[in-house]
Amino acid sequence: MASQHHDTPASELTGQVVSFELNAQSVSVRALAGQSLLDVLRDEFGIVSPKRGCAPQGQCGACTVLVDGRPRLSCAMPASKVAGRRVTTLEGLPAEIRGQLAESFVRSGACQCGFCIPGIAMRTVALVEQNPTPARDEIARGLRRHLCRCTGYAKIIDGVELFARVRRGEAMAEPDTTGRVGTRMDRYRGRELVLGSFRFIDDVDVPGSLYAALRFSDHPRALVKGIDDRPACAQDGVVRVITAGDVPGERCVGLIEQDWPILVAVGEETRCTGDVLAVVVARDRRTARAAAGAIVVDYEVRTPVTSPEDALKADAPRIHPARADGNLLSRSIVRRGSVEAAFASSAHVVEHMYTTQRVEHMFLEPEACIAMPWSPDDDGARRLKVLSQGQGVFDDRRQIASVLGWDADRIQVQLVSNGGAFGGKEDLSIQAQTALAAVLCRQPVKCTLTRTESFRLHPKRHPVRIHMRAGCDADGRLTAVRARIVGDTGAYASVGGKVLERAAGHATGPYRVPNVDIESSAVYTNNPPGGAMRGFGVNHVAFAMEGMLDLLADKVGIDGWEVRWRNALDQGDTFCTGQKLTKPFGLKKTLLAVRDTYRGEKYAGIACGVKNVGLGTGAPDLGKAVLTVDADDHVTIRTGFTEMGQGLFTVCIQTACQETRLPPGVFRVTTDTSADVDCGQTTASRGTVLAGLAVQQAARNLRADLDAGKTLTDLVGRQYRGDYACTYTTKLGADVPDPKTHLTYGFATQVVSLDDDGRLKKVVAAHDVGKVINPTLLEGQIEGAIHMGLGYALTEEFVVEGGCVQSKDVNSLGILRAHDMPRVEVIFIEEPDPETPYGARGVGEIGLVPTAPAVAGALAAFDGIRRTRLPMRDSPAARAIMDPRWQPSRPSTA
Repeated sequence: MASQHHDTPASELTGQVVSFELNAQSVSVRALAGQSLLDVLRDEFGIVSPKRGCAPQGQCGACTVLVDGRPRLSCAMPASKVAGRRVTTLEGLPAEIRGQLAESFVRSGACQCGFCIPGIAMRTVALVEQNPTPARDEIARGLRRHLCRCTGYAKIIDGVELFARVRRGEAMAEPDTTGRVGTRMDRYRGRELVLGSFRFIDDVDVPGSLYAALRFSDHPRALVKGIDDRPACAQDGVVRVITAGDVPGERCVGLIEQDWPILVAVGEETRCTGDVLAVVVARDRRTARAAAGAIVVDYEVRTPVTSPEDALKADAPRIHPARADGNLLSRSIVRRGSVEAAFASSAHVVEHMYTTQRVEHMFLEPEACIAMPWSPDDDGARRLKVLSQGQGVFDDRRQIASVLGWDADRIQVQLVSNGGAFGGKEDLSIQAQTALAAVLCRQPVKCTLTRTESFRLHPKRHPVRIHMRAGCDADGRLTAVRARIVGDTGAYASVGGKVLERAAGHATGPYRVPNVDIESSAVYTNNPPGGAMRGFGVNHVAFAMEGMLDLLADKVGIDGWEVRWRNALDQGDTFCTGQKLTKPFGLKKTLLAVRDTYRGEKYAGIACGVKNVGLGTGAPDLGKAVLTVDADDHVTIRTGFTEMGQGLFTVCIQTACQETRLPPGVFRVTTDTSADVDCGQTTASRGTVLAGLAVQQAARNLRADLDAGKTLTDLVGRQYRGDYACTYTTKLGADVPDPKTHLTYGFATQVVSLDDDGRLKKVVAAHDVGKVINPTLLEGQIEGAIHMGLGYALTEEFVVEGGCVQSKDVNSLGILRAHDMPRVEVIFIEEPDPETPYGARGVGEIGLVPTAPAVAGALAAFDGIRRTRLPMRDSPAARAIMDPRWQPSRPSTA
């Protein structure tokens, strides 16, 4: 047994008065012990352009300000250290420089989610002041303290270059003002994002707000014998401590399986260290955190189940005792033809075990939520408004309502476009706890996680083991694939069953395989949950399948390009799921686009990729939009999908401009639950397709009235709906004569090359995108996905041992910085899909599907080693990134 509480600071903190110059004004503030410059700027002066991305680690750069003209990480700088010094934030820069920064970054496409950009912008001002003509490699090195998870850095470097040219007096090109499809229209609200004036949830100040902090479990598996909140309640400023017994409705939430308690009760077992035991509500953030740490928990610590193999043993403790299937969450099966007979007649057969790692999303904005109770005058019934950063506001509302025991129509959830997600904000995180606190305390409540808390709470990319066998004939044409795939889905279901289902359905890649035998299982353990992350199981199996092709090519005596060409799917062929691909697509065009590059490089690897667009497999894919004419110069577009940096809101405006022929300045875009636009989660690379189809329809209806002679003034108050539904898809493995598992797919081929020392040199990515809606946004999506794919291949891993998180800070994650990135060339193939808006295909995920196997192929070309485990940290490419003292060992030429 163990009773545990966390140390708290002294109750009396008087601090010291610190005087300094802030944005050309003399100011004084009483800085408390341990208070950072970032805390003072945000909490005392209301300056929100420097962001809390990793505070107090000082490892992401989002908090950068200038101190005496030099960039400083304000989250790691004690406030007392600025006494007598000059502090400048974006708010204090001259208007001319602010305008030049905003225009340069937006025009270059440097801004996606935008959370990291204000800090980078401040660094840029100092960099260009010191060096008016910086080279690209100098800019990349200058940005080494900054992390961007969206862009891949290329367009950020473009933005810095453009800003330097403008500061030297060069003219900037005029922006597109038509907003039509195919143009490089500037990102919606991009200037606000660059200058830090766009308010993310933690930047929003609601008068009268209380602050919530969470008490997490200390152990991955332990019986909770008691929770003593008296030390917390005794602290000045604490309003309430909330535990499981305070939940009026359902305590467990989940997108598919409702198995995730928002609060673990006394008498229950914890399932992971991300479990929440109590919520402390206090007058200020510092007090709430200190009080949460003071709660004493009495445990009976038990041995955690930490591997799928152990979890599937007959005598394994059940993570969820009520489940009839024990620790098996799901099993997905795809079988077609006679695999064993095909292997017996194959000219060549290869077999390997492939292993992929757990990965942290590391979106730059940690989880945050604000909940505000209110009572309307008409009936007096209590209502709640929630500001959420989630990927599905209607799912957020449904789950919050179940926790409160309320009808969903009493709750309005408003999206505040988030600072990155990549799948990590699909599940409810802290919205339910924050909403419950607001309702119980009858005041607005804000809750924001620290980076280390974020690490503990949200699901990760699944670690997966893939045992694969593949055969081919004498010419290298595939005959059969057999795979057994097991994923560690951690403590809660999240969408883990669907991730492993997607792995099964994509296990043979974009290739013709007449005989298939796939089983894919998701297994509960006491590790952090596995959930949605960019690629959604497809990148796991691509690493294995592409490795199989390279091995077979060696046996046949052909190169990596030729084996893929001979096996690439054509229109009319059957995909792994059994779906016949009846519509045109450009996979072979992507192969042709990179052939000469692959064959012209000394050390190169090649891989193809396919990724579903839309949920499919029997789930409806819905697109809904409402256009409301608010004024003679203002039309609001409402959609149910989330803007999270991918540019969805910009695409919605371009679609509306294309159809109505109105200028882009007329349109505003928002996502909330006030209109019937429930489309489900923003996932499966489907936002552009489904939102585009709905906005297209609504905008055409508006255009019809304009063509009839009406003006926007005449139409004020009118609403125009657009609805689309794809309901014809069939479940994976369904016994039907003509299965159609998905609406459409994206296809790609990538080539990765290394230099003579084995370092990353270049990536060439050819993607069939159907139709380019906005070239700048599209390039940024592919470049950013490749950045994530390179990290997945070489350096990234979220380390968990014994169910406990070992990756303690941002630097431990192995994410590539700007100076680590090779040159990336993106080639767009446009093979339109007849069912989608203008033929466009979703590209949010496929950009990283081929990357890791292409890197593996390049490494094999360099040193002859076929690697089967990710990340490939033993490789020269990885060592060159991770160890600044690394010296290359040239491959033998003997």
